[in-house]
Amino acid sequence: MSTHSTNTPFLGTIRPEGLFRQMMNMFALHRQRRDLAMLDDHALKDIGISRYEAQIEAARPAWDVPQHWVG
Repeated sequence: MSTHSTNTPFLGTIRPEGLFRQMMNMFALHRQRRDLAMLDDHALKDIGISRYEAQIEAARPAWDVPQHWVG
């Protein structure tokens, strides 16, 4: 699993014309991270990540997004 460690402040880059889209992406990311935290060990093994990696990803704040979302 590739880790993201740039800690880009998502909310600091919001442009008025893309606010709704960015907020929807942020909510979707929050749900995905929450769902990741709820997977059992067998499902995590299927997607190739450890329980520790899933917990780290799930603990990231919603505004900590991949770099390509910011640009």
